[in-house]
Amino acid sequence: MLKVNTAMELNVVNQKGKETSKKVTLSDDVFGIEPNEHAIYLDVKQYLANGRQGTHKSKERAEIAGSTRKIRKQKGSGGARFGSIKSPLLRGGGRVFGPRPVDHSFKLNKKLKQLARRSALSTLAKDNAIMVVEDFSFDKPQTKSYQEFLTNLKVLDKKSLLVLSEQDKNIYLSSRNLKGARVVTVSELSTYGILNAKSLLLSESSIAAIEKSLS
Repeated sequence: MLKVNTAMELNVVNQKGKETSKKVTLSDDVFGIEPNEHAIYLDVKQYLANGRQGTHKSKERAEIAGSTRKIRKQKGSGGARFGSIKSPLLRGGGRVFGPRPVDHSFKLNKKLKQLARRSALSTLAKDNAIMVVEDFSFDKPQTKSYQEFLTNLKVLDKKSLLVLSEQDKNIYLSSRNLKGARVVTVSELSTYGILNAKSLLLSESSIAAIEKSLS
C-alpha cells in the first residue's frame, strides 16, 4: 500500500485552544495511506443502508377487509369481469405489487471496513483537518462549556467530531444540543462520521486506541 507522506507530527492543544509542549506522531499505517475510494464508498453505503427502516408496506387484495362476494355475474354485463370489492381495479381495493418490508442491510469484510476508516482518516490528515486535544472533562453537563471549547479551537461554525478513548457522559450531554457537533468513542467511529466532519478532534488518549483497532 502506497504511503502519502512520512509520519505526521501534530502539536497537542489544551481545552482553551493553546498549544502545549507535547507533540504526537500519527502512524502512517492509519493516517498516511493512499485513500481507497471504493472502500470508502462501500462502507458509507453500508452505514446509510443499515440506517434505513425498510418498514414501508401497503395492503394487497388478500389483506383488505371486505366481502368476497362476487359483484356481478361473470358474463353478459358487457363490462370487465370482477371477483370482489377487494379487486385492485376498484376504489378501496388492494394494491398491485405494493411495497413490502425490506431489510436493506448488508455485510462487509472487517478488513475492508478498516481500510475505509484508514482511508477516511488519511483524507482528513492530508487536508490538515485533524486536531489533537489534551484529555479533558467537565464537572457537569453544560452546553455553554462545550460551546466555549469549540470556540477556543475555532471550529464552532464547522461540523466537528470529537473522538474520545472512552465514554464521558458530561462531555456527551454538553455537546448534543449544538448543531453539527458530535462526540463519539473510538469503538463508535465510522467512515461516514469521519468524512461528514469538517474538523476531526482527537483526544490525546484516543490516538493509541484508534491505531490499535485499525492497524
